[in-house]
Amino acid sequence: MLWSSGFVGAELGARHAEPLTLLFWRFAVGSVVLLGICTVVRPRVDLAEVGRQAIIGLLAVAVYLSACYIAVRHGVSGGTTSLIAALQPLLVAVVSGPLLGEHTGVRQRIGLGVGLAGVAVVVSGGLSIGQAPTWAYLLAVVGVVALSAGTLLSRRWRTGSLLVSLTTQTCTAGIALLLASAVTGQLKPPATGSFWFVVGWIALLSGLGGYGAFLLVIRRQGAVAVGTWLYLSPPTTMVWTWLVFGDRIGVLGFLGVLITAAGVVLAIVRTPSVADRSG
Repeated sequence: MLWSSGFVGAELGARHAEPLTLLFWRFAVGSVVLLGICTVVRPRVDLAEVGRQAIIGLLAVAVYLSACYIAVRHGVSGGTTSLIAALQPLLVAVVSGPLLGEHTGVRQRIGLGVGLAGVAVVVSGGLSIGQAPTWAYLLAVVGVVALSAGTLLSRRWRTGSLLVSLTTQTCTAGIALLLASAVTGQLKPPATGSFWFVVGWIALLSGLGGYGAFLLVIRRQGAVAVGTWLYLSPPTTMVWTWLVFGDRIGVLGFLGVLITAAGVVLAIVRTPSVADRSG
């Protein structure tokens, strides 16, 4: 729910500001909150770890979100973007074996396939191929590749404090978006209360809550698992948009939710071994 709140915030924000404006102020607010927490908690900081987390922040946060927001701004539908993003678990599953030693079994591979099919059913009604330039679709793919790379690096470099990781990545993304928005003339925020409501929404719910949970699951369950859980994002977003915007949920939506949930269960839930059952 926290991760999916970002898609709702993006749609709300598109009504008030350009993508880079919205993203910069999101990370500015998030950075202030996290740095304030760090001054109270005073976690141990390792400079080498900060450098590694900065790289992850550029890939999995700044590049991924910028690419997706700009693609949507130039005509790529939300359904198409969700479907492209759903390729991330498969990409991570293919690469995580040789790089991380996280090999997938037959049941997990079937679950990944079923989950992707469920996502396709959920978003099928919103696909609008051909209404955006080719580079916008390619930009969304670049964003997914960047998120996948950041996911793999997060698993490989999972040492250190979660608070330090989240703070470093958020601040790094904020600096990158500051430069990008300043260069493109998108730095100045609109003087409206609605804009700042959206900034608070995505900074706290999707930024600190959703991405913080994302990093936590990577550390505890692995890169393939966190990608598989993200299959639940399009169905959850469907419910979010129904609650916030009144979007109608059709039969395909409900069917897609059931298929996606079945795929996630197949891929995530382990069957106890004989040794486990025997204690």
